[in-house]
Amino acid sequence: MTTVLHVTDLTVDFGSATAVDGVGFELAAGDTLGIVGESGSGKSTTALALLRMLPPGGRISAGSVRLAGQDLATLPEEALRALRGRRIAMVFQDPMSSLNPVLTIGRQLDEALRAHGTGLRKAQRHARAAELLDLVGIPDAAGRLRDHPHQFSGGQRQRIMIALALAHDAEVLVADEPTTALDPTVQQQILRLLTRINRETGTALVVISHDLGVITQTCRRLLVMRDGRVVERGATAEVLSNPQHPYTRELLAAVPRLDEPSRAAANSTPGEQPLLTVRGLGKTYGTRRRSVTALHGVDLDLHPGETLGLVGESGSGKSTLARALVGAHAPSAGSIRFRGQELGRRPRREVQLVFQDPYSSLNPRMTAGQIIAEPLIAHGLGDRERRAARVAELLGQVGLDPATAGRHPRAFSGGQRQRLGIARALAPEPSVLICDEPVSALDVSVQAQVIDLLARLQRELGLAILFIAHDLAVVRQVSHRIAVMHGGRIVETGPADRVVTAPEHPYTAELLAAVPRLEPALAGPADSARATALASNRSTA
Repeated sequence: MTTVLHVTDLTVDFGSATAVDGVGFELAAGDTLGIVGESGSGKSTTALALLRMLPPGGRISAGSVRLAGQDLATLPEEALRALRGRRIAMVFQDPMSSLNPVLTIGRQLDEALRAHGTGLRKAQRHARAAELLDLVGIPDAAGRLRDHPHQFSGGQRQRIMIALALAHDAEVLVADEPTTALDPTVQQQILRLLTRINRETGTALVVISHDLGVITQTCRRLLVMRDGRVVERGATAEVLSNPQHPYTRELLAAVPRLDEPSRAAANSTPGEQPLLTVRGLGKTYGTRRRSVTALHGVDLDLHPGETLGLVGESGSGKSTLARALVGAHAPSAGSIRFRGQELGRRPRREVQLVFQDPYSSLNPRMTAGQIIAEPLIAHGLGDRERRAARVAELLGQVGLDPATAGRHPRAFSGGQRQRLGIARALAPEPSVLICDEPVSALDVSVQAQVIDLLARLQRELGLAILFIAHDLAVVRQVSHRIAVMHGGRIVETGPADRVVTAPEHPYTAELLAAVPRLEPALAGPADSARATALASNRSTA
């Protein structure tokens, strides 16, 4: 097959620090390559370097990136702009921050089509834009060109990003964490879309991810990166079945597996009497004329020392339920009782929340000590001296050095920031922790550390935990029981192992079927003759 991308000894520096060190690989028409590694491994920097889109301070100091013979590393900027987006394109991780919120999707697709002088008239560009949306599976494609990004779901926004990247039939498509934080069924749809585009168009695909399951489902070849270097490479199935490098083995060992039984159920037994009781909980937003019901009569029990996993797709009502439990949203109907007593709208010491995003949930202007002390001040607990002692105690409890209390959030890694968030939630000594997607933004090894931390804290403090997540493998590991939400209702509840191995509701079965497995489920290689012909057509276009 025709080689379309040839990367040799690629090295990227940020000042005196080397972020990518001697990376090399070849990509043929119709090929699929996965690049995996944890934060700081250099995988996203490698992706950005391929299109020479490095952030300020970054530069390619050595090596070459040859696209059909042209070296993108040394190409003049004007010539590079003519290729970027037309022959090599990128799908970014966060579609909401990548799409312009004030422009319609049609306008943004039109700009992409005009950027490289396609020569199409306005009506032709409009038709092509609708064709692209239809290609990526947006219903009523022509009608939705008038909509803005906020009017689409997360999965649909990611499909739009892919449509923008496909506007000019690029030879190489680079997808940087294209399914991070997406629900399993939406993630599966995006992965199938990328695979279909690869097979039908012969577009070579590079997928960057920290999720080995995602790579397994989409890529025939694999690079494993650590500290800017490639430490292992080979056929995906071969690397996963027989990893040679210790780091690859560590990554595989840290990946939660859906076929592993519940660790929580094996290690502890919850109390018999419910600590938190929810009955008939409803929540409706809007007015009489136009309203949306997010929760429909939710019933839930949470026992002392228990972890109850709560799963469901975006829009199922999980986060609305979490906010109602901590008093951030007033329910429209039903009751929430703690130890048999009705919980009002007052600040709730007993129930505390650990947020999903450890970056945006911490005030960047406050120190770690101030962040942890904030709930103590809010609840009038202790004087300054006692609060300082409590902050030091909490930092140690979550595995951080008490001496770091004076540092700001930017001085901590993602996993350390999440530990700060847990320390803040523990400050007023709650009995219940609501963990809303607490590990979805973390690498697998860091994710494992945070999960172990929560399990230890539960044993030591007797906490009841409502663990909200879309990753069913993680939920099974940490939970005694699992509740499944769909359309604002609890559609199934039961012991974690039973729900995963013998689901009773069709929606639960659908969620389980969408979970990426580590076992390669790849179709055969793209048709080589078709891919070669497409590559030849593009090179002469």
